[in-house]
Amino acid sequence: MVSQKVTIKNPTGLHLRPAGNLCNEAMKYQSLITFNFKGGTANAKSVLSVLGACVKSGDSIEFVCEGEDEAEALKAVVAVVENGLGES
Repeated sequence: MVSQKVTIKNPTGLHLRPAGNLCNEAMKYQSLITFNFKGGTANAKSVLSVLGACVKSGDSIEFVCEGEDEAEALKAVVAVVENGLGES
């Protein structure tokens, strides 16, 4: 299991389009990819789960990846968030 904290940089937070971009990236990997936010856990491969977390711009989340490609998966989801989720 690997984990890393990252801050949401895009101005609108994780609304529908950026949530979809995050899920599309997460779906490329076999590992279980979740993130922790305000005491809850969301499945990064589920748009509804990501939207339900109500993550806004400036919030910090912690990705947790577990599985055979966990290191690559973590690197990819952190990179997509740091690059603005297709919005910045």
